[in-house]
Amino acid sequence: MTAVFELHPDLTRDCVEIGRLRLSRLLLMNESRWPWLVLVPERQGKRDFHDLDPLDQYRVCDEITACSEALQRLYAPHKINVAALGNAVPQLHVHVIARFTEDPAWPRPIWDIGEPRPYAEAGMEARLHEIRRALNL
Repeated sequence: MTAVFELHPDLTRDCVEIGRLRLSRLLLMNESRWPWLVLVPERQGKRDFHDLDPLDQYRVCDEITACSEALQRLYAPHKINVAALGNAVPQLHVHVIARFTEDPAWPRPIWDIGEPRPYAEAGMEARLHEIRRALNL
């Protein structure tokens, strides 16, 4: 029997679902200082990238590229950061973050930079709409 895919509770708490890609659930981190996407391959029990089979690894890389290109088109950031840390949340997930030279953490990593700034409802809806449109979701 195949395990049912479930998002880790921390991802459910900290993110809003944008939609589904070919393999991954696409989320928006509820942190308004950065356009910050999180891809979660819908494979239960995976912790690290190498835990995926080769075809799923290819699919995730393709999704990372599509999300990176969408953020670049939408927001013209200075840099796109891609990371799969998983130190606090053991479920395999990949961060794709648009970075700007004027952002509050530049050039350092964004982890633990002050208190999070959640989106206002209108800002969240606008961001979700932009990203869904850019990725044809």
